[in-house]
Amino acid sequence: MATSTIRRLLIAEIIDFMASSFFYNPKNMINSNGKKPELNQPKDDILFQRQVQKLHELTVYTRWLVVILLWLTVGILSLWGLRDEIALWLQFFTWAAVRYGLAYHRLSAIGLGLCIGMTLGVLIWQSRNILWGIPVKDKARLEQQARYILQQGSSHPLWNWISRK
Repeated sequence: MATSTIRRLLIAEIIDFMASSFFYNPKNMINSNGKKPELNQPKDDILFQRQVQKLHELTVYTRWLVVILLWLTVGILSLWGLRDEIALWLQFFTWAAVRYGLAYHRLSAIGLGLCIGMTLGVLIWQSRNILWGIPVKDKARLEQQARYILQQGSSHPLWNWISRK
């Protein structure tokens, strides 16, 4: 039991490391002037907090866009692969029929699981942010990204999105 806990912690650390170093690491980035960006601007500014909020909104929109695209591609293909079983379920519904239908159509089951899992993940993530606010770690990451985008200026693709009034 202790090994499973250690394994989960190790996997969580690896995923966190990969996400922070692969997707966004401002320490290694250089702006258009050839200099590393200064990331120590004061965060008391109301305009800056609004820009961080816009960046968070962009994150929410992007996550829901990914979920919609998953359902429109993988979800539809998975449901199409299960069309005969769905017709059977509509006539004589039993949980055994669902179990065997998914067991004999594994690719469709994996696709539906991916779609349902991503949808639930985004729903839980957004619900947590609405009910308890954005966690401190996520807020700091958003502030760091916003500072970097503002430092880059108009050469960054997200600059127009967060700097609009």
